Amino acid sequence: MIKHEEEWLTVRQQHTGLSKLEIFTRIVFITIGAMLMAVSLEIFLVPNQIIDGGITGISIMLSELTPLPLGLYLFLINLPFLFLGYKQIGKTFAMSTLYGVAVLSIGTYLLHFVEPVEITEILAAIFGGVILGIGVGLVIRFGGSLDGTEIVAILISKASPFSVGEIVMFFNLFILLSAGFVFNWESAMYSILAYFIAYKTMDVTIEGLDESKSVWIISDEHEELGAAIISRLGRGVTYMHGEGAFTGDNKKVIFCVITRLEEAKLKSIVQELDPSAFLAIGNIHDVRGGRFKKKDIH
Repeated sequence: MIKHEEEWLTVRQQHTGLSKLEIFTRIVFITIGAMLMAVSLEIFLVPNQIIDGGITGISIMLSELTPLPLGLYLFLINLPFLFLGYKQIGKTFAMSTLYGVAVLSIGTYLLHFVEPVEITEILAAIFGGVILGIGVGLVIRFGGSLDGTEIVAILISKASPFSVGEIVMFFNLFILLSAGFVFNWESAMYSILAYFIAYKTMDVTIEGLDESKSVWIISDEHEELGAAIISRLGRGVTYMHGEGAFTGDNKKVIFCVITRLEEAKLKSIVQELDPSAFLAIGNIHDVRGGRFKKKDIH
């Protein structure tokens, strides 16, 4: 076991150039994420006949219809998609996913003998969904995956007009509704609820509570607005040159990056200094480099 782990670490270093500490950190968090998903499945969801989307949902239904354990299906059904991931996304992703799926499979097998929590179906859907979302989010955040559906969606999207997100949503809705035939329609509805909760929790886990936002402001009062953002929000601003397509007028465009908690204050600043200003705010999943560090405000 130790020998295989050392070989796994060596191959990861060769292909990623990560330090031993970074590799160890990824292994730890992927392990935690996979075990959290196993807890969600075996302690909350599966005992209450609630399923997840993707390969996990298919595995839960197959384990219900056959005597084989859930962990075996999770591992075997994901294997072909791991091969596709190796070809399409790379060795690091495939190896991280293989490790995560292996931990998940072993975790579900061990937890299958643990007495599940006796709660109502709606509480099982809520708490199971939250724990599932945190687990999957941790694994994704540290470079892996616990389900091969996304890999299939990437391949299909290349030959179809549909986006990856649309294809994944179609797959998952089909799988979640299938719970109505395998279990009952009440289980299908609870499964959709758990999936939605897990999806939102996963987003928060991946992006963090301090999700960044990009801000674009077009205003004749750009200098006053820029100074106010710097002094009252502690955020740096960048002035860009723009030209109105309809009027041909030269415009100054203010660009800055803020956190979700600062959005309301920024809107109040713009409303106070130039109520007619054009303001656009969008979500950013990652911010690196530059001078994003917050300055002191007064």
